[in-house]
Amino acid sequence: MKLAIAQEGSAVSAHFGHCEAYAVYSIENSTAVREEDLANPGHQPGFLPVYLGEHGIDVVIAGGMGPRAVELFCQNGIEVVLGVAGPQDEVARSYAAGTLEGGPGVCNHSQCSGDCESH
Repeated sequence: MKLAIAQEGSAVSAHFGHCEAYAVYSIENSTAVREEDLANPGHQPGFLPVYLGEHGIDVVIAGGMGPRAVELFCQNGIEVVLGVAGPQDEVARSYAAGTLEGGPGVCNHSQCSGDCESH
């Protein structure tokens, strides 16, 4: 499983589409391993779900994201976790351990019209 965290410096970005880059982690055996940073190619409606999907991303984490973007990620089979703040390495470890809790805006079937296959 691969996870992308919207980043500003070493922290989770408040807005997924406007962050400086995406920190990519692989998750195996409840452990998060930092793989790379993907530069944000720019905020273009509908582009990021395809771009990150092409990089094998299964989950995206950010402080916030617009509802249409959440729907597009879900339609592409990418889980969305929002309402998250803090150092990205700690967030990745919490996700890998199964203890990360998102806030308002976490992707669910009602937001995704039932198209989220990852839930």
